[in-house]
Amino acid sequence: MAKVVVIGLPGEAGLWVADLEAGTVAPFQPPAGSPLEAASKLRAGGAAIIKRVDFSVAVESAADAFSGHLDG
Repeated sequence: MAKVVVIGLPGEAGLWVADLEAGTVAPFQPPAGSPLEAASKLRAGGAAIIKRVDFSVAVESAADAFSGHLDG
């Protein structure tokens, strides 16, 4: 099972990498010429790319998530 997720949010140009085992999140720049860079370029054009993730919800704050809010 995957333990690392690359995340991008609408309106934010950059990507993030979350290491679930380490409990860390850091800015991420895909390597030049890699499939991740190609996917990032598609994303910049408006595409949504979802692979091997079965649940994802953006909320305004961690407090919203912990209180069970689905809309942020």
